[in-house]
Amino acid sequence: MPDSLLSPNQRGLSSPSPGPDRRSGLPPRIRRRNRVISSCLECRRRKLKCDKLQPCTNCTKFARDCVFLAPALDPVGQAKLAEVKEKMGLLERTLEQDVARSKSEARDESSPSSQLPGQDIVESDENSAPEDEKDLKPNSYVTEDAAYDDADDDLVDLGIQLGKMRITDRIGGFVRPRFQEEIQEALKEVPPPQPGNRYPVRTPTSFLGPGPDYVAPASSFFFAPEPRRMSLMSFLPARSTADRLLVQYWNAVHVLAKCLHRPSFERQYATFWSDIASGVEPTASFQAVVLAMLMSAAISLPDETVLTEYAVAKADLVENFRQGCETSLARANFLRTSKLETLQAFVMYLIPLCRSEISRAHSALTGTIIRLAECMSLHRDPSNYDVSAVEMQVRRTLWYQVCFLDMRTCEATGPRPQIRRDDFDTKFPLNVDDADLELPNPPTEDASRFTDMTITRIRFECNEMHRLTWNERPRIERKKTTFTSLLGKVQSFGKAMETKYLPILDSRVPLQYMAMQIYTVLFNRMHVQILHKYASNQDRLMPERLRQIMMGSCIIILEHAMAIETIPHVRLWAWYAGAFQQYHSAILLLSEYYAKPRDDFALEARVWRALDFAFELPPDLEGGEKSRMILHELSDRLGVYQSHRRIRPPKSMAEAPGPRIHAHEFKRQEARRSKERGESLTPAIDFSGPGGILPSTEPLDYSFTYPRMPDDIMREPTYQLPGMVSPMHGSDSSPSMSNAANPNVGGAGSINNNNNSPGNADNMLDIDWNEWERLFPSDMNAGGSAGDIMIPPFSFPHFSPSELEEGWAAGMGKDPLVEWAGVGVQGESLK
Repeated sequence: MPDSLLSPNQRGLSSPSPGPDRRSGLPPRIRRRNRVISSCLECRRRKLKCDKLQPCTNCTKFARDCVFLAPALDPVGQAKLAEVKEKMGLLERTLEQDVARSKSEARDESSPSSQLPGQDIVESDENSAPEDEKDLKPNSYVTEDAAYDDADDDLVDLGIQLGKMRITDRIGGFVRPRFQEEIQEALKEVPPPQPGNRYPVRTPTSFLGPGPDYVAPASSFFFAPEPRRMSLMSFLPARSTADRLLVQYWNAVHVLAKCLHRPSFERQYATFWSDIASGVEPTASFQAVVLAMLMSAAISLPDETVLTEYAVAKADLVENFRQGCETSLARANFLRTSKLETLQAFVMYLIPLCRSEISRAHSALTGTIIRLAECMSLHRDPSNYDVSAVEMQVRRTLWYQVCFLDMRTCEATGPRPQIRRDDFDTKFPLNVDDADLELPNPPTEDASRFTDMTITRIRFECNEMHRLTWNERPRIERKKTTFTSLLGKVQSFGKAMETKYLPILDSRVPLQYMAMQIYTVLFNRMHVQILHKYASNQDRLMPERLRQIMMGSCIIILEHAMAIETIPHVRLWAWYAGAFQQYHSAILLLSEYYAKPRDDFALEARVWRALDFAFELPPDLEGGEKSRMILHELSDRLGVYQSHRRIRPPKSMAEAPGPRIHAHEFKRQEARRSKERGESLTPAIDFSGPGGILPSTEPLDYSFTYPRMPDDIMREPTYQLPGMVSPMHGSDSSPSMSNAANPNVGGAGSINNNNNSPGNADNMLDIDWNEWERLFPSDMNAGGSAGDIMIPPFSFPHFSPSELEEGWAAGMGKDPLVEWAGVGVQGESLK
């Protein structure tokens, strides 16, 4: 046998050779014997014989320090040393496991945070926050919680209505217990009242009562039900009427607030009517689904359409379906259900109810549905279970609809969202068509095209980003995160959404244009959600750059809301606009716009155009007169409402609000009042310096100027905010995000940059401007100046009616509002 096949033992190599290592060329290792040293160190160093006494004789004789090496550890000491080493090893292993686990969680795609577009960034810790940002302080008259005295519960808790705006105890999700007093102080900033009041006179019942969009659940939904018509046929319309309402549901409701898998529902719907024709009563759960669908369709129809086509008042038709749905849900035992279909009907019942007008009854039902959904494990991704692709999509969709209801009722009634992002791992539903889920190999990734899930998916992602910013705001005040970091997350989210959805949206298609409007409103609300707590108040003015972003976002929200409600081509979906925004940004825009000087008539006209629409003002009045009308009416109506609600301010708000002495308009009006009294300006108020006013020989203009713009300019305005085009007129349909095509950037549509007004000191509310410049670069607009209103760097293109007509003529040929919904003119599904 060759030597190369022999083992070392067979070749006589049972142990390593003490000779040199021929392969490495290293000298042989010298092994030393470890002997116990018993002599003292001095005797050992001098090579003397030590008698091992302590001290030894030699060291005593020559007066040296006698030092012995420590003896070896005894068995007890050795055991303790081994125990310490074992604990150290255990700690090291635990640390290694924690590091590996954290890295695994960071890569886990099922995490809710990692699902949000653009949120795969690492947040900086608080120690890296700039020093000037640590002094950030919110408005002291804003709180998250409210306490009440014995309020009048007979009054519907819907707040007050002023124009299109309805505000409750909460404005933008925050409680303002002294909001009426704040408005009384704001009235000092506007010119004196003119004779007469041109605002429509309304009784308390009218502005305190519910509006046409309010649908209230029955108080007997939970307890002591009143005698009802328990037969399904008492609520169900004729088959032909139900089919027409089903077509309306697919067209107007399904594309915005999806809850159903359409092919599955259509098969069940056919069986439903077959059972009724055979005298067999369908299951109570599917009865509830059908009646919830019919109620949603009826709510989405205009009043005149219902009266014309169905020969009944809309309120009566909706009330019939509401009672029928509640009855069917009660018969299906929805309070203890474990059936997905029953929960589906409950979600479909709440979605059309939770729009612009929400009471605590809606909030209580939302809390119920959250608990039911969690008991059915909808907060756990269905991929953990053995379910079909259709059921997986439905479960995910229903969970995120519940998440939306949680956020919407929280904003209206408070106090904070019940669902925490760390409490669930359900993934977003796939952006695919319903028919794709029944293929032999159903998709597992999002489609790169516009589908019947796209708008709902956009809403879900924006809603979860709202949840993230809601939860991050208190962490800013507790110094757990930074202001710049949160705004950076919003910007990253916007850029990621632009990359994902902009290529698949065509502004010439009304439904896709509606998707653009919805997204723009929801995205800009994130900036307002973060910034409005730090708006100008009696203590200080808002830093200019923050003010630019907040005002720009407010204007965009209002203009896109106007587009949704006024453009005829999207009127089919305008019924759901109240779920996206409630015009609270209008009062914030009015307050902030007049906090500093204004010298841009074009921008002022644009602001008032949005405010006229929001507050339903007569357009022929001047800005100052309209401002007083708004504030006066708002103060009076809030006074009536708060006298019934009796909100109890916390002790920290014991001091009444004062005037905004640093605001530009307050200085003007104070100068006017001093001049009328023949007095000099009050020394306590600094009117000097840039942004202030000095006594001048020129007469002061104490009124707000509302420019009389020509009709053609008002129809086709040429002034635009940087990075944004007005939704009320046409623009370049190119999806480019560049603002180079805007010739008016830095000109018309910009706000004067005045950072030196008193009360605007940077130590009051400062930001890490280096990081801010990276997120919101001042040169992002071609030709822009530092004083331009900064618009978030995301805006979808817009279309003109002429472009729509061209797109329809070239690609459709049928009624587009029916064709895009996938339903034929006769109500039959298009094949």
